[in-house]
Amino acid sequence: MGIIGWIILGLIAGAIAKAILPGSQGGGWVITLVLGVVGALLGGFIGSQLFGVGLEGFFDITTWLLAIGGAIIVLLIYGLVTRGSRATR
Repeated sequence: MGIIGWIILGLIAGAIAKAILPGSQGGGWVITLVLGVVGALLGGFIGSQLFGVGLEGFFDITTWLLAIGGAIIVLLIYGLVTRGSRATR
């Protein structure tokens, strides 16, 4: 999968992960893109280490599940790290 495929997969996986997680995570589309791509890489790494499957093709369901799962993990970590930096009114 090329770099354009990774960017599209990361953007969509990050948006789906944001929709799945309750609450409001900070950040716009750029943060969603970056966290989605990082999450896709993390999901591919975890999938290859634990289950022996990785990020194969763009239209493979395993690729999407791993990317979304990784994006959820990255968004949870991002939420924990940035929780204290938000100003409360």
